[in-house]
Amino acid sequence: MPSTTTVTETQAPHLLDTAADAALALAEERLWADITLRDIAVAAGVTFADLYSKAPGKAALLERLSARFDRAALTTAELEPAADPHDRLFEAVMARLEAMEPHRAALVAIGRSEGLAALGPRLPRTARALLEASGIDTGGLKGAARIATMTAVWTRILVVWRDDEGALNRTMAEIDMQLKRMRRGLERVRAGY
Repeated sequence: MPSTTTVTETQAPHLLDTAADAALALAEERLWADITLRDIAVAAGVTFADLYSKAPGKAALLERLSARFDRAALTTAELEPAADPHDRLFEAVMARLEAMEPHRAALVAIGRSEGLAALGPRLPRTARALLEASGIDTGGLKGAARIATMTAVWTRILVVWRDDEGALNRTMAEIDMQLKRMRRGLERVRAGY
């Protein structure tokens, strides 16, 4: 029996992606704290009930965006495998930032509204994704040390990226410096890679 799924259904973006895009667009226009989930549903052209069943709060949409940006880092690492772990990690971090770059204004506004405390749970997941994309083991005690250190590095890089408009020269220099520091620090505690 032939499938009843049409091409447009299989190619249609997932409801959460549509809503996440709408949330970014709204965040460029208004304060994040003033945007409701209902506002996002209206902007996305979906019913509030459908959105709420998939994302009962704005945090779920931020999770979706974070996963989308992490995927960019993972994909780049697969396509451009560098020999040195430092270079692979640098490329993964840059891919993550490049995925975020078109949405800079919205992401900065959201970040200022939510604060680092709200980003807390997402930061270690992104750190793990960046490390694993780079072929750096995140298992065991050494892996825990690597994730904790990369989380601090990623947080610092985000602060520099937020204030570095233009060609991202300051951000790239910060990434290189932070990754070199991280590697040396991890080697001192025998968690190097």
